[in-house]
Amino acid sequence: MNDYATIKYERKGRVAYLMFNRPEALNTMTDQLELEVRTALLEFDLDDEAWVLILHGAGKHFCAGVDLKTHGSFALAKDDAARQAGEVDAIRRGAIGPAQHLKGTGGEGWMGRTINYKPVIAAVQGYALGGGAHIAAECDLIVASEDAQFAISETTRGMSGSRTWVKIRTFMPSKVANEMLITGARTPASELYRLGLINRLVPNGTHLQAAEELAEKVLLAPPLATRDAVRVSRRLWIAQATQLDHEMQLTKLHASEDFAEAGRAFVEKRKPNYQAK
Repeated sequence: MNDYATIKYERKGRVAYLMFNRPEALNTMTDQLELEVRTALLEFDLDDEAWVLILHGAGKHFCAGVDLKTHGSFALAKDDAARQAGEVDAIRRGAIGPAQHLKGTGGEGWMGRTINYKPVIAAVQGYALGGGAHIAAECDLIVASEDAQFAISETTRGMSGSRTWVKIRTFMPSKVANEMLITGARTPASELYRLGLINRLVPNGTHLQAAEELAEKVLLAPPLATRDAVRVSRRLWIAQATQLDHEMQLTKLHASEDFAEAGRAFVEKRKPNYQAK
């Protein structure tokens, strides 16, 4: 198995575990973390002894989205003002795109580009925001603790959250999904459980144990039939998300003044001043 700096990956019997391991930063996504997650997902996919994966986060939160201070997609909080200006300009020109963690994968996202279509279970506690909600929504099953909150927070950063929305709406067709996309506001796990996005709602601190119990239930079924079920269900959102890719390029939200202002305001901890430009 590979050595990782920002995640932990291990296998116990037929169950593999991928843990976001930046608890001091709410497990927010850096370029390195995203690269390591992709590598670990490939490692899981190619391991014949691993039949199901549990995706979870260290500490109090699953994943609070992208780390705006370090992530290459934003580059809005650098100390070097000249470099900052150059990178922001590159974003507007399209040389650096928003949601860089999805660049090159399109609607396939995290889980769509696979060989074996093995089931993945998200064990969520605390925040699952932005990229955290995105990767959780792609998982085939979700276990969440009662304190968990989900948000398509790309909207509040001036970006399109459509790729996350289409995955949520595939399994939870309701106006609540629209509200999450339009407002970027946080939605409690209890509401998403009621509407069918979450498979198990469990007491705080028991989410990983509940995910392991669900994994054991998955392992009782023939693995090839299970993987065919995963393939069929993922294709629903892959097709829709891929269709949205062209529309996202046309909107060019990452080139807007509001995109840059959202990132600056977040880093500077102030109320943003949007201009619809």
